[in-house]
Amino acid sequence: MTATIEPEVGKARLRKEDERLITGRTRWTDNITLPGMLHLAVLRSPMAHAKITSLDVSAAKDAPGVVAVYTARDLDPDGSIGMPCAWPITPDMKSPRRPVLADGQVNFAGEGIAVVVARSAGEAHDALEAIEVEYDELPVVLDMEAALAEGAPLVHEDLGTNKNALWIFDSAEAGTGGNVEDAIASSEIVVKRRFRQQRLIPAFMEPRACVVDPTSAQMTMWSATQIPHILRVMTALTLGLPEHKVRVIAPDVGGGFGGKIAVLPEEMMTVLVANKLGKPVKWNESRSESILTAHHGRDQIQDITISANADGTVTGLKVELIANLGAYNGLVGPGVPILGAFMFNAIYKFPAYHFACTNVFTTTTLTDAYRGAGRPEATFAVERIMDELADELGMDPMELREKNWIKHEEFPFTTVAGLTYDSGNYEAATAKAKELFDYDGLRREQQQRRDSGDPVQLGIGISTFTEMCGLAPSRVLGSLDYGAGGWEYAQLRVLPTGKIEVTTGASAHGQGHETAWSQIVADQLGVPFEDVEVLHGDTQSSHKGMDTYGSRSLTVGGVAVVKAAEKVVAKAKPIAAHMLECAEDDLDFANGKFTVKGTDSSTTIQDVALAVFAAHDLPDGIEPSLDSDATFDPENFSFPHGTHLCAAEVDTETGRIKLRSYVCVDDVGVVVNPLIVDGQVHGGLAQGIAQALFEEAVHDESGTLTTGTFADYLLPSAADLPSFTTARTETPSTTNPLGAKGVGEAGTIASTPAVVNAVVDAVRHFGVNDIEMPLTPMRVWHAIQHGTTAAGGPGSEAGGGLGSIDASGGAQ
Repeated sequence: MTATIEPEVGKARLRKEDERLITGRTRWTDNITLPGMLHLAVLRSPMAHAKITSLDVSAAKDAPGVVAVYTARDLDPDGSIGMPCAWPITPDMKSPRRPVLADGQVNFAGEGIAVVVARSAGEAHDALEAIEVEYDELPVVLDMEAALAEGAPLVHEDLGTNKNALWIFDSAEAGTGGNVEDAIASSEIVVKRRFRQQRLIPAFMEPRACVVDPTSAQMTMWSATQIPHILRVMTALTLGLPEHKVRVIAPDVGGGFGGKIAVLPEEMMTVLVANKLGKPVKWNESRSESILTAHHGRDQIQDITISANADGTVTGLKVELIANLGAYNGLVGPGVPILGAFMFNAIYKFPAYHFACTNVFTTTTLTDAYRGAGRPEATFAVERIMDELADELGMDPMELREKNWIKHEEFPFTTVAGLTYDSGNYEAATAKAKELFDYDGLRREQQQRRDSGDPVQLGIGISTFTEMCGLAPSRVLGSLDYGAGGWEYAQLRVLPTGKIEVTTGASAHGQGHETAWSQIVADQLGVPFEDVEVLHGDTQSSHKGMDTYGSRSLTVGGVAVVKAAEKVVAKAKPIAAHMLECAEDDLDFANGKFTVKGTDSSTTIQDVALAVFAAHDLPDGIEPSLDSDATFDPENFSFPHGTHLCAAEVDTETGRIKLRSYVCVDDVGVVVNPLIVDGQVHGGLAQGIAQALFEEAVHDESGTLTTGTFADYLLPSAADLPSFTTARTETPSTTNPLGAKGVGEAGTIASTPAVVNAVVDAVRHFGVNDIEMPLTPMRVWHAIQHGTTAAGGPGSEAGGGLGSIDASGGAQ
């Protein structure tokens, strides 16, 4: 009998990657130094909106170490190059050209105007000071609603409007539900709220960087990017280069969170300069440049209307959004709010639903995907409005949710937004979370504090969420006019000694692909975990792929690995049968061995690999190779879910907040590596809580970013957050053979409304029904004093300041 080998999938393996990443003994883009390499520095506009009336670069050309200085028309003489947008959400969507360098007009503070090329980075930056620019200032456009008003100043005069597009989904028109206006009109309870999603900055650990070497037959670009394959295609299309002559390498990348999903003007200008000079060129941004010009996230106004019967049964949901795109379309920026359109209904059985989103141009840094990309915004709005409805009805907010959510026996369930949720058990996750949290005990304590008039009030926040992960399938993306597919590619190369090389189109930037993919292959082929090497991030070794974003790596890329492994076994089987002198149908394969049924006669996959290498005695017509590849395009998204509960203490005399406890029970389907999952959840929680309490990008009235450093844009550290209690339930996905669901964005999506609901719940008896994020002490105190919604204006308590942090581990 074949000995049982402990499966790798489900094992808490330490990550293969971590030794080199933690010690820094690896290659980041900025580590790369090539012979004769030159350095770029970009002169950036201090103005948010202005005509460039004079641009004199002559003095900079004479500065020490300077090789060349270029303006827009030096790099693009006919003004034909524009940065790509891959998601035209409507046929009439406005698409202003975003030049590589500002071409006569700047449209946001930080837009590039000129580029200096020098022998060192220091000399390049020093020479920027010698460039003289004169501007004719134009009116700034900052307020989204004001931008849509008749007669408003225009970001792009030639468009004649600041409206980018209007995108609508209506359940009655789609045939997925009833008419929302009829539902609202006939309902006993109607609640309307306006929520504000503040602007956020991705703030990855490694700033963006690019190195281009044009001096070989194939141009090579190294970039700190999430999307090497997409970047290769877009570079070829944008600059008119032959794609087969472009090689893109994403070495180890220090975080992304969606902030490295763009195709950058700086990448394109580095290519253009390198080709002009015939020398390797490097661009590496400073942290202040990154905060200013790397795309931002969120920035929406959400008008939400929910209707229900007196018993709490929801009847309709109406969502009207205004989304700030900034000055230009990002690579997928216009479509980010549209991803949320399918998630506002969340886990609830709404009979009628209407969604409308108006995208708006303003004179600010463009917005694009940021961790969760549309789904955090949707989850926040629906989980906040459910709390508001519960208050209107006088119901416990958990009871209201339980009354309206999809029951586990109802899966698969087609929602009012038209998606089919394949599996889930909201009851199990919630029951486990309530037990770990002591929900009933905390509710009793909350009442005692209210009855006694305790100056420190207790609030309980709930977020029962789901999200769609694994950005796919291609046909669905095509129906939404997305410019690419959702498939993923993998190849397994079986070496003569039986070791395995995996190439994957999923490009990691901290997710642990090398470890998880090794575990998958070890189980599929029965080889040791240590015998698997995972190659990624290089378009030459992994020639195709759709890269990493949208929690798609495992559910799409990991499944491609499984499919390729299945082909390896299928190719090995006739060879093993020949070696064992039996029919193929008489063979079983398990734990890396082909065994003749009913006997102990067997051979290993390693033996077959060596026989293939020798090719001395193969069956007729069999090629000497076990190498296999696969491209997987899923039929549906995957839908992780969970229940997050937050207990927050609010000092009513100061507005300070302390997160007393945080419990989350997530269902991400089958778990490949629990350590990786826990790390993803913890990181996601930190980012979601940071939106609730700390982070906000703020512009002054002239359009200048006033939160341009980490002294002003407040990021929490581990010391500023509570200890998390995490647990899991498991309902395997039915849309992929691994049974896995995404986890990379779950913590971020769920945690923000849990925290805000907790704080509002703590002070609701003062007449407060909302506090604008981030919930700084000043905003909380103001809300308590005025007994109403607290919404800070521009610059109001941005980030809260360091005084708002409780050293004992909570936000104050």
